Amino acid sequence: MKYDTSNRHMIDLIFPIAVFFVFAASSLAVFMLSARLYRVQTETADNNYMTRTSLAYVNEKIRQNDQNGSIFIRTIEENQCLALESTIDGIPYTTYIYAADGMLKELFIRNDAPLHLKDGRNIMEVHDFTMEEIGANLFRFTSADKNGSVSVLIASERSMP
Repeated sequence: MKYDTSNRHMIDLIFPIAVFFVFAASSLAVFMLSARLYRVQTETADNNYMTRTSLAYVNEKIRQNDQNGSIFIRTIEENQCLALESTIDGIPYTTYIYAADGMLKELFIRNDAPLHLKDGRNIMEVHDFTMEEIGANLFRFTSADKNGSVSVLIASERSMP
């Protein structure tokens, strides 16, 4: 039996190719939109990490060292520092938390040792981190990310002197 090929039209060839290209273009568009959405979500998560994690860290340090008026904000070497005083085996120590050189830093030192903020340990990167005492034993910490989004923590000392 012989097939009649004279009834074939050009559309029989063009239609499957056109469908293939529409499918390929749709797939590429979905891929590009997904990549953009992923990038935006990743940037947002990174920014939230920078601002919220630094504030959560400070809040946790305040809770760990909250004892009888041992929390202060001091200016040392032109930096605002959160000073958390403690006594271990009868020896007084102070933990200083401060922002310098784009980093949140911590320095744990005996009170009778020479104090140099350059000796502090890097905790995490911060873009803008400020602290202030807004009342008796009440502190405000502000952290901003590189895009200018600001998060604020207001913490109080629970054990009063």
